[in-house]
Amino acid sequence: MRVLIPKFLTVPLLAFLLVACHSDKGQVKAFPAPKFHETPRAFTDMDISFADTTAPEWQPIKASLDSFYRDQVARGFNGSVLIGHKGKILYERYFGWANRETKLPWSGNTPSQLASTSKTITATAILFLYEHKYLDIDQEVSTYLKGFPYKGITVRMLLNHRSGLPDYTHWAVPYVNGKTPITNDDLFNLLVKVRPKLGFSPNTHFKYSNTNFALLASIIEVVTERKYPVFLQEFLFRPLGMNHTFVFDPVKGFPANAAMSYKYNWQIDPVMFADGIYGDKGIYSTVEDMYKWDQSFYKNKILDNETMELAYGPCSFERKGIKNYGLGWRMLCYPDGYKIIYHNGWWHGNNTCFYRFIKDNFTVIVLGNKFNRSIYRQPQAVFNIVNGSANRETDEGAE
Repeated sequence: MRVLIPKFLTVPLLAFLLVACHSDKGQVKAFPAPKFHETPRAFTDMDISFADTTAPEWQPIKASLDSFYRDQVARGFNGSVLIGHKGKILYERYFGWANRETKLPWSGNTPSQLASTSKTITATAILFLYEHKYLDIDQEVSTYLKGFPYKGITVRMLLNHRSGLPDYTHWAVPYVNGKTPITNDDLFNLLVKVRPKLGFSPNTHFKYSNTNFALLASIIEVVTERKYPVFLQEFLFRPLGMNHTFVFDPVKGFPANAAMSYKYNWQIDPVMFADGIYGDKGIYSTVEDMYKWDQSFYKNKILDNETMELAYGPCSFERKGIKNYGLGWRMLCYPDGYKIIYHNGWWHGNNTCFYRFIKDNFTVIVLGNKFNRSIYRQPQAVFNIVNGSANRETDEGAE
């Protein structure tokens, strides 16, 4: 069963050929790869606009969405939501405080911590470098990160969480000052020194680990000879017009308009050691910027279709069921062939949802800055409201 977009919004559907993770994108150049020499491009057609929702059939849908979000706010939701279809915003709302202490309300220019939804951006940056033949995802990590202490782990295994590397947010705790942010370089040096035991032999299981994406950020820095935040600004955020998107720097602190992170009881979640590490999290953005990010894939602004097919291919088959993980993307693969590409996030008090019904170019983005697990149930509810009696299981997990 496919998404039932209201009739007044229907247009021909965009079809994607979705292939498995083991697909090969052809031969890359012999190593060493060429020195990075790309020039950032500015895209002039990434503006987004509101759909015409004046049609009578939209009014009960809008009323239902308003009612649903009044209930969500009553249950503690504090943040922003955007629902989009084929580049047009169907519904966009802001609720509560971005900064409760200064009485700054949420608005369209309020950047909020994406948490693990940042992984979609890190993965895309890696695949951009792969597509342009600056790195080979099937080379071992040690090809790029000299001194990496494990054999048999490839860049692809970092992307699909099949490396076996344990999560640094757990194993690194005894070796750091919990209140002082460390950097990606600090983490890598600690990994080399401590060499925590792998959870399993590489490429035998799926196990979600933030260590994987912290290392991917370090690989980006080695290959491009640019810091990860600089590369993202030059080649992703600025070209796409994502003007309120940036990588958090604990030295610089929070911009005045940024959403603070709150526990469920409105206590500020303090900065700690892992807040200096990026790649796995750390990117701040807005729902409109994230909608530009979503739409960039349909317009092939960063990746071509072949590379996107690779990213959207399920990689782990040890467990049965509709849930799987590609290269930086979670996915729900239904028996009828329908697929939802998404990534949730949870870091401190921030909960995020980024759901992409790609065959229909239908998107739900939710950013929250006050801990509230019910955020992860919103995409399912929104889907059902907009599509009437349609019902597809979505994922209510944090990451």
